Amino acid sequence: MNLKKIFITSVKKLLLNSISLYQLLLSPFLGRNCRFYPTCSAYTKEAIVKKGIFKGVILSLWRILRCHPYSKGGFDPVK
Repeated sequence: MNLKKIFITSVKKLLLNSISLYQLLLSPFLGRNCRFYPTCSAYTKEAIVKKGIFKGVILSLWRILRCHPYSKGGFDPVK
């Protein structure tokens, strides 16, 4: 395995583990604020797994920007 692949895999694992930690430790205390299904954190994990780090993070940022009190929300899967 080359160095680039090791780096990308490590960053991907770090991001996914960080999101899992957020979901486990912090999210329960913040309550259900996400207007979408799946939640923004679940969407981010799925986007990173399906689309890769770069595109997954971009999709997630766009999703988070759309998640606000004036948004309709609803079902919004990773496409």
